[in-house]
Amino acid sequence: MGAILVVIYRGWDSPHAWSLDIKLDNLIAYLMKFVQTILRGIGQVMFQNNIYSGILFLIGISYNSWLLGLAALFGTIISTGSALILRYPKDDIQNGLYGFNGALTGIAVLFFFEVNFIIVLALIAGAVLSTVMMNLLKKVIPPLTAPFVMVTWFVIYSLQFVFNFPLLPSSEPTGNTIDILTASGNSFGQVMFQENRITGLFFLLGILVNNRLMAIYAVYAAVLGALVGWLFSAPFSTINAGLMGYNAILCAIALTGKRRADFLWITLAIGLSTLLNIGLSMTGIIALTAPFVVVTWIIWKLKQKTQVKEVVA
Repeated sequence: MGAILVVIYRGWDSPHAWSLDIKLDNLIAYLMKFVQTILRGIGQVMFQNNIYSGILFLIGISYNSWLLGLAALFGTIISTGSALILRYPKDDIQNGLYGFNGALTGIAVLFFFEVNFIIVLALIAGAVLSTVMMNLLKKVIPPLTAPFVMVTWFVIYSLQFVFNFPLLPSSEPTGNTIDILTASGNSFGQVMFQENRITGLFFLLGILVNNRLMAIYAVYAAVLGALVGWLFSAPFSTINAGLMGYNAILCAIALTGKRRADFLWITLAIGLSTLLNIGLSMTGIIALTAPFVVVTWIIWKLKQKTQVKEVVA
């Protein structure tokens, strides 16, 4: 419509009309591509290179907290924009690989701290740093969410202990019995700091629209993670809040495969990530997705060694 108005205004026979028309069309095409890249970046939080997954994830976050929904969007835009400015590989940018760590960093900063000018600056700095860290790590090892973990730890502890910003008080989870349905739903939500079963359902749908096998394994991980937490005496309230399942879900998605051996590796990863989550919580360290990153790196290394032995044999 805008292009048509430009033509009418300039006159049909004016060469300037057609040049402005083309420029406007190019701008719209570029903006649409950028929006798709941002949505892929949000989708990649759970390894879903799919714009519809990104939309469902963003709806899920915003359903529980419009502020954290904005934080996810803002963090993704900043981290993706940083990658464009730094001229990182175009395909990686378009596939959202420089967006998801920024999304998580943005959510985390506003989850732990009250919004003010300094905190917004910290969010921006964290999103940019996550992009730089992503580019450095990918030359050595699959980064996963390690950039988010390292940058967010740095931002949180710097703000807390150097600049004396207090953490927001967290709502204490309650409950004296395990509720697998609640625990599973919240486990999906907790991947992006959302303790909400409806949000968790949106996240599950976001995985399902892109990869059914990943969705099945994710549900398996949510349930098994809760059971492992119960087996090792994690508080029922913590289990029901989804804090024993979100790292397990990420492990399961990252390791998804169609072989029977993949099921065994995923089961092992779920158990190990849940135990590491419990261990970190006992030290007082904010776990974030560190258990997922460490355990997935270990499992990948073990799988490589096993496959080499099979080839040699």
